[in-house]
Amino acid sequence: MTTGGNPLGIAFAGGRTDRADHIRSDPARLAAQYTPSARLLRLSGLDPVISGEGRLEWGSLADAADDAELVFLGLRDGRACFAPVPAAGSTAPANPALWQALATLDGDEMATYGGARAMVDWHARHRFCARCGQPTVLAKGGWQRNCTSETCRAEHFPRVDPVTIMLVEHDDRLLLGRQPRFPAGNYSALAGFIEPGEAIEEAVAREVLEEAGVVVRDVSYVGSQPWPFPSSLMIGCHAHTDDPALTIDYTELEDARWFTRAEVEDAVAAIDRGEGGKAFRSPPRTAVANALLRWWVERG
Repeated sequence: MTTGGNPLGIAFAGGRTDRADHIRSDPARLAAQYTPSARLLRLSGLDPVISGEGRLEWGSLADAADDAELVFLGLRDGRACFAPVPAAGSTAPANPALWQALATLDGDEMATYGGARAMVDWHARHRFCARCGQPTVLAKGGWQRNCTSETCRAEHFPRVDPVTIMLVEHDDRLLLGRQPRFPAGNYSALAGFIEPGEAIEEAVAREVLEEAGVVVRDVSYVGSQPWPFPSSLMIGCHAHTDDPALTIDYTELEDARWFTRAEVEDAVAAIDRGEGGKAFRSPPRTAVANALLRWWVERG
């Protein structure tokens, strides 16, 4: 079990931006951050603009459109940082080229971009009130949206959707699965959204039983990853089973199987070389599933 920081080296976690809640909650102090020295994260829709040196590009507030909504990300080295909310219709799902670009960023910059992407995407998708349908406006530096209807006045807050992602172990082997959309040979940890009224442990047990027909015990927490596509929190867990027999739900998975420790070790080492392992291809290092596999290999 992890106890703080980012000991697993998980992508999109471990950023050093001070979120400065004391500023965003104070209208006067927040207004004072809109200065020529403030920085604006350059985005193309939801994608980052990356320099030739493989770094995030920053500009000034003068680079923002006159009608742009700006999200206050916090403070970095004492300077206020903002990100622009994309115009309506300018967002799109992540494309393969994005992953190549992100591979050039260090951990802190990837975390900075991930948090900014999740925030501006939420704003782009919540321009109208879910209660009454009237327009909403940005508030508290972007950490809230308020309904403009005087009779409604609902307050909306950025959401995070919790997802369990779990390694299931039996006799020094791991259960991994693949979805039809995965590239050939790719296998990963089973995963699924936590449903209302469920504890993390219950969600792990339900998802594994539904997808693979396996009953688990002794669920434990390993680590988590903010996943900004669009706004998930991947909660990495480990569990054991006493019965490895599989009953696969083929509406959820294309395949699931047990892999030996040697096969997992080979796949983890191979992906660092940009290759597939002999038995399967591991998720990339940007995925928490890769961190879970490395954690399992290293703990022995």
